[in-house]
Amino acid sequence: EVQLVESGGGLVQPGGSLRLSCAASGFTFDDYAMTWVRQAPGQGLDWVSGISWNGDSTYYAESMNGRFTISRDNAKNTVYLQMSGLKPEDTAVYLCNARGVYWGQGTQVTVSS
Repeated sequence: EVQLVESGGGLVQPGGSLRLSCAASGFTFDDYAMTWVRQAPGQGLDWVSGISWNGDSTYYAESMNGRFTISRDNAKNTVYLQMSGLKPEDTAVYLCNARGVYWGQGTQVTVSS
């Protein structure tokens, strides 16, 4: 059974940091580029960041402006999203996906004082 399980979300104050994890199972993880997207309340999906299968290439939405860092550990079948300088507008459900084929359920990030 294919699974992508996100974790690490929570409530954080503006300016704070969180590290999201996405643990994969049931497919060959290092065959897939991985992506993080987010969905704010009442909004559509917003692409956040992507990483190539071997981690050599990373991509970010402009609005992340160097605040987010994506990485992966193929030995652990896990992709990460380190987020710093969080803003209230970063509040959303964050989901990972494997090349748009497999999707997780998401983890909630709330940025509020």
